[in-house]
Amino acid sequence: MPDSADSNQYVKPFVYETLTSKALHFTISEIQSRMQTLRPNALDLAYTRTMMGFLLFNHEPATLAMIGLGGGSMAKFCHRYLPTTRIKVIEINPHVIALRDEFQVPRDDERFKVRRGDGAEFVRSAPYRLDVLLVDGFDYEGQPPALCSQRFYDDCYDALQPDGLMVVNLHTGHRDFNSQVARIERTFGSEVLLVGDDECSNTIVFACKGLLSRQLKPSIPRKPKGFDRETWDELVPAFFSVASALERVTKADLPSGRSAVRFKS
Repeated sequence: MPDSADSNQYVKPFVYETLTSKALHFTISEIQSRMQTLRPNALDLAYTRTMMGFLLFNHEPATLAMIGLGGGSMAKFCHRYLPTTRIKVIEINPHVIALRDEFQVPRDDERFKVRRGDGAEFVRSAPYRLDVLLVDGFDYEGQPPALCSQRFYDDCYDALQPDGLMVVNLHTGHRDFNSQVARIERTFGSEVLLVGDDECSNTIVFACKGLLSRQLKPSIPRKPKGFDRETWDELVPAFFSVASALERVTKADLPSGRSAVRFKS
């Protein structure tokens, strides 16, 4: 359990459990994360599957960092299905980290680490350049201002490899949504793609330090070795959404009836 002197300044989340799931909440009205009890590594919420669309651009990142642990859905998924990727998760709330066993988040090892820290400070002084940066840091009041400022997005850009990708989860209905997107575009220029999730409450922003359209790899969507059929089939609709959004934005010169990405078994 957290024992640091400043633990009291952070809100304690609670776990709501049913016969088939466990969910992490700060308030009863909003789910932060949800885990299927019988499939703990599955991505149960639509927005998390959309965020995994980064696999269309880089299917084997060497380095990946996440800001925000929550119930650990994406952390567990990446640990399980990206066995060669070095993963670091930054979470500021010690009470969230204290629930990692409850949500079956793997123990730290040589390539997977969960660290308590400030996400904004992490990207400001990143110890190494990142291929992929996932930003999903929320508290009981929503997205902290430090994780959506112009300085933050500039620091994220600097923390990436030359062709690195930042993926950000934004609340579509938030009053500052348009300002947040504008800040990302100010940092990353035209290499920004917005994709709504199936539940229409989140917008996932893909921002590339290189040329986003050139990063798309049509051959990647063949089911990788190590993915079970059920898990892969759950990802494919989200991948179609990302690929289709990019196709619309770039107005790719594709033959009639063809998709930007071909999904194979």
